[in-house]
Amino acid sequence: MPSFIADHPMLCAMALILIDIAVWRLISPSLANWKLAARLVIFAVFSAVLFNDGMNPMQAAPYADDTTLHLAATALQIGWWLFAARTLTVLLGAVMMQRVGHTGRLLQDLMGAVIFLIAIIAAMAYVLDLPVKGVLATSGAVAIIVGLALQSTLSDVFSGIVLNTTKPYQIDDWISIDGTEGRVTDIDWRATRLQTSQGSLAVIPNSLAAKAKIINFSRPADMFGLAVSLQVSPHARPQTVIEALERAMQGCRPLLAQPAPSVAFKASTSGGVEYEISGFVPAMGLKRETRNLLYDLAYRHLQAAGVGLLSATEGSTPPAVSGARALLERSSIFSTLRQEEKDTFSQNMTLHTYRAGEMILAAGEVSDHLFIIESGVVSVLLIKDGHKFEAGRMGPGEVIGESGILSDQAALADFSAKTYCTLYRIENEYLKPCLDARHDIGEAMKALLDFRRHAAQALTEDAPVVPVKKGFIQWLRNRGL
Repeated sequence: MPSFIADHPMLCAMALILIDIAVWRLISPSLANWKLAARLVIFAVFSAVLFNDGMNPMQAAPYADDTTLHLAATALQIGWWLFAARTLTVLLGAVMMQRVGHTGRLLQDLMGAVIFLIAIIAAMAYVLDLPVKGVLATSGAVAIIVGLALQSTLSDVFSGIVLNTTKPYQIDDWISIDGTEGRVTDIDWRATRLQTSQGSLAVIPNSLAAKAKIINFSRPADMFGLAVSLQVSPHARPQTVIEALERAMQGCRPLLAQPAPSVAFKASTSGGVEYEISGFVPAMGLKRETRNLLYDLAYRHLQAAGVGLLSATEGSTPPAVSGARALLERSSIFSTLRQEEKDTFSQNMTLHTYRAGEMILAAGEVSDHLFIIESGVVSVLLIKDGHKFEAGRMGPGEVIGESGILSDQAALADFSAKTYCTLYRIENEYLKPCLDARHDIGEAMKALLDFRRHAAQALTEDAPVVPVKKGFIQWLRNRGL
């Protein structure tokens, strides 16, 4: 051992403790293995310094004739026990982190507390030479008193241990505890913290979570359930409603095909009949967007089937109109026509039906007519790298063939019937004068055409290749150095 360390062992031992604290603070948390290695090395050197100078932590401190040195040696020997406890806690934490991850953090804290308690008792027995039995008896009585005073808190602690052992949920899981839904951000000694979909923080005591009904939306992974309830008139035929809602499900692309979505009758009263659409999406972030889309599609398909959702103002029977006239009312493009214009316009619309799988408008074809979907689901197929893929789905009220009408250009995609479809056809020879007279309708169709062109271009173009940075470090990696 170097002469300076041998001549000044206490000074070197205190310096090593300060170095350990500084190194632990300075090294980045991302370099956890290096931090652990540095602590092990410093603890080994610290132990060697103490034992070499006769300051054995298993015995009472030396220098009994010199009070200052005796107190310093006693402090260093007690520090050795605490240093050893901390090093062992960090080592066990690193091993457990590799096996169970962050979900075992509460168990790590408990083990650390036990290790430190053992270290303190050992230091009292070996270094201070105190009667441990008396200390344990006194501490036991104190523990009973404290336990009675902190009964609720201790219940949370032990419930947290049970939750970490059984693992009904873990960090980043989406769960519901007694109706409180959110993403698990932390599980500590006292409570489980959830970040709700509204962005707020919910703190649920572990004792309550251990007894409550827990729903984990993240298990199985990549499958999150959702449901949409709707009330319709009790006079509507159930089969008509179910078929319309099934078409709405088929038009909602975010819904997973397996497990298949379903429609179910829920309840019937004198005021209305309730139906529920249920299905699954691949990500929690899609639930809200998919619910909104599914409700909109259900509304449109029910409207196309002649079934309306219940409302507080329902009661008066609307005047009977033709299917073409009702479709113009629902169309976002043609709804601005005046009533007399809609009456005349609807008389020049012809109804066409397509079975599932039939082509409505093929890519490359220049359409001389415009289709407005009355009912059913239309699949939009684009081509990328020689392979067709589904780019979207269309439903009631949407139009097909605007590129040929506006600019005599070919359709960019295949439009085929995914379900049985009914569409109204408007010939160009009648539609053209209408577009020339009503610039608002022409502008709306141009905006729709521009949107679809940009969307098709974005879906069919290859993503730009990010250039790889070439440097000395990359050169070493490529050569496995």
